[in-house]
Amino acid sequence: MDLVCGLDVGTSGAKVVAVDAHGKVVTKAECRFTAPPYVRASGWAEQDAEQWWKASRICLKQVSSQVGNRIAAIAVDSTSGTVVPVDKRGQPLAPALMYNDGRASGLESEVQRAAQSLSERLGYSFPAAFSLVKLVWLQREKPAIVKGTYKFLHAADFLVGRLTGDFSCTDTSNALKSGVDLISGTWPEFIEKQLGLPLSKFPKIFRPGEKMGEVSTATTEETGLRAGTPVIAGASDGTASFLASGAKSVGDWNLTLGTTLAIRGISKNLIRDPKGRIYCHRHPEGYWLPGGASNVGGEALIKTFGEGKLSSLDETAMHSLPSPVLVYPLVRKGERMPFVSSHAEGFVIGRAGDEGELYAGYLEGIAMVAVWSLEEAKTLGAEGGGVFFLSGGGGRGKTLGRLMASALRKALVKPKEPEAAMGSALLASAWAWYGGKVSRAQAEMVQRDEVFEPISEMIQPLEEKLGALKRECQQRGYL
Repeated sequence: MDLVCGLDVGTSGAKVVAVDAHGKVVTKAECRFTAPPYVRASGWAEQDAEQWWKASRICLKQVSSQVGNRIAAIAVDSTSGTVVPVDKRGQPLAPALMYNDGRASGLESEVQRAAQSLSERLGYSFPAAFSLVKLVWLQREKPAIVKGTYKFLHAADFLVGRLTGDFSCTDTSNALKSGVDLISGTWPEFIEKQLGLPLSKFPKIFRPGEKMGEVSTATTEETGLRAGTPVIAGASDGTASFLASGAKSVGDWNLTLGTTLAIRGISKNLIRDPKGRIYCHRHPEGYWLPGGASNVGGEALIKTFGEGKLSSLDETAMHSLPSPVLVYPLVRKGERMPFVSSHAEGFVIGRAGDEGELYAGYLEGIAMVAVWSLEEAKTLGAEGGGVFFLSGGGGRGKTLGRLMASALRKALVKPKEPEAAMGSALLASAWAWYGGKVSRAQAEMVQRDEVFEPISEMIQPLEEKLGALKRECQQRGYL
């Protein structure tokens, strides 16, 4: 049986999965980078793009050695907002500017003025971390590099170029932060006319799931992949993870709990949020993917209680529900969803009898912020009547999963393989086996690991606590 391959390259390394048409992971490989991103005190974050390819080819070679010539297609995802200028041979002309690079701070207002029409159409702005703002910085500070650039590539584009030999392709998901018009699928004129960045240096645009090219003969020896293997347009790592969750129909949502809490759903219509909390990616099948991220999440649990305690606390937390405290679980200053406030700070109201009760209160807080955020998305017009999924580290804690289900008043489904590499494999399989429909691939390939059911006796307390949480935030001036 043929297999498809998903390649995910993140901040610290590369991962590859080889998957069959039923979603079974036949083999996988992982390789960490030899050096982390170089971060300067001034907010710069750079990485050598050659590391991406070195780790990727090691993983691909390992997988190919186990499955032979069975790979029918491959797709790639990577970090959103990362960009690297390359010459015609695909050689980096400078270190990659990472997704969290802050060197362009101060230029975002200029970019926003130029992009005003696009922002009004699509419903999001251009903060300093967006790749378009960083490219304006590069043009101002390093004009010789821009002059010598063949194409400005995102991380996934660079890897596609190494696979195919064609360094002129991107996808709409990775190109969002570079200013692509998600409605027309083109690069807007303001990028060249008002910002001075030549559009000839921006790559051709594909929709995730479309064929971009084929594995070159030169790459075969490095990767073990058969020459001519189709290379399919991937997505940003966040979009790929969303697809891996199993959310496939209008009204479906995925909640991802990592360091922070992120939500993303599927909508028929483009959702615009004047407050900037929610913005939309484009679904491979033409729908919209409204989503946003809060600053609450796993970081608050780790910093407050210590990572080593979380498993034991989770086991006992069920006996401390409902907790005697009201918690907004922020550990950093500032919040971006369900409200935007640069001066918001976390708080605990009431007194916990012990650490277990306090931990339960923090879990309740995360669950309430998730539901509050979804309420705000629905107020803007997003659908919410579908299936809800839970990914990330939060899925390992059964108490938190059940609390989130209780706050939602519906079951939460945990996928078996929620990682971004699986999402890329789904895009490859959609092209190879499912007529270009990633939703069909998801229906056949995404396997469920666990279902979190609501705790019936917690539904009413959480509803009352959410009302109290909103009132407290209002009184503190956060809303």
